[in-house]
Amino acid sequence: MPYNSVNTNVGAMIALQNLNATNADLAMTQTRINTGKKVSSAKDNGAIWAIAQNQRATSGSLDAVKESLQRSQSTVDVAMAAGETVSDLLVQMKQKALAASDASLDQASRDALNQDFMSLRDQIAKAVKNATFNGVNMLDGTQPGGVVTIAALADDTGNSKLTVQGEDLSLGGSVLGALTATSTIGTQTNASLMITGIGNAIASVSTALSKLGTGSKSLASHLTFIGKLQDSIDAGIGNLVDADLAKESAKLTALQTKQQLGVQALTIANQTPQTIMALFK
Repeated sequence: MPYNSVNTNVGAMIALQNLNATNADLAMTQTRINTGKKVSSAKDNGAIWAIAQNQRATSGSLDAVKESLQRSQSTVDVAMAAGETVSDLLVQMKQKALAASDASLDQASRDALNQDFMSLRDQIAKAVKNATFNGVNMLDGTQPGGVVTIAALADDTGNSKLTVQGEDLSLGGSVLGALTATSTIGTQTNASLMITGIGNAIASVSTALSKLGTGSKSLASHLTFIGKLQDSIDAGIGNLVDADLAKESAKLTALQTKQQLGVQALTIANQTPQTIMALFK
């Protein structure tokens, strides 16, 4: 049976408990709206937060993978640009050698052709030396250690690598073969030999460029994949921790109404002991 007491107001206690629960829910909803996340700390949901944090680490690591792939791709592209220049120079040199192989050519004309030939030869050496990106040269076999093979990061663990083999396009190297830093076409015999040697060099350079092109394409393809993978991981993290703001907005309105009703209920419950005063009049 209900009883009247000025010491214990059960109705007020229950109203206060309900109001406190509403305020707690309201605070949580406001936090979700402010942060845009339903799980913003380990306190909200420890397991989900831990999973999301691990995936954030993976996504962040993939940024380093993308940078490595982009840097490697730029290095290969610089090497390819220099290689194409070498190929064009070789074509011109073959023309000079063919012209100089003509037995009816006078010495002055032969000397002029030889000067052009040596100038083109030296341009090849300069192009190969300058084919450097970020301190890496994939074409210069004369540098300490020879040509460089790049190894780009392929995953977030650092254990998997995507490699592209360098090609030795330096004069006298494995690709240019008979074409050395001292090659000339000053005589008909030398010119005739250079026709064959440069023809072989043109074919070898084309093969080398084909390999570099394949490597560059592989890097670009893997870079695209890493970008898609990172987007998928980020979307997965969002599915785990992001709040549905439309739902939270509707919930906020309901909780604000509930809070106002709770305050009114507590006010009414607090007025109940005052009715006892009427018994003493």
